[in-house]
Amino acid sequence: MRREHELATVADTHRLGRDLAARLRPGDLVVLVGPLGAGKTALAQGIGVGLGVEEPVTSPTFVIARVHARGRIPLVHVDAYRLGSVADVDDLDLDASAGESVTVVEWGQGLVEQLADEHLEVRLDRRDDDVRVVRLIPHGPGWDERLARD
Repeated sequence: MRREHELATVADTHRLGRDLAARLRPGDLVVLVGPLGAGKTALAQGIGVGLGVEEPVTSPTFVIARVHARGRIPLVHVDAYRLGSVADVDDLDLDASAGESVTVVEWGQGLVEQLADEHLEVRLDRRDDDVRVVRLIPHGPGWDERLARD
């Protein structure tokens, strides 16, 4: 899988999420990084579809975390925007279900990396022409191997 993608539409972002989901396993942590409007939730929606999540994946901004238990692999979708510290993340008790689920965290950089030995960082940026540029940054040899597969 390529490490950098240009995504012209929301459908392209969903498709990348589905492609990533094919590589995900229980216990995986995916950290979505990027400014407001960069496509973090759209990518999480594509991951949800790829994991077979039955209900709609919506932004967890006001509830902080949503658990989608029905699917090929359960999805825990977190919005860490309003969390100020690692202690706030610990209060969510995300590690209780981390081994059985895929955990996708928006705005989680610097707050959630301790939840897993390895993780995938996904950096999303929006250009002036509204095309999203996405970089996949593996943290750990397991992710290097999975991204190397086509």
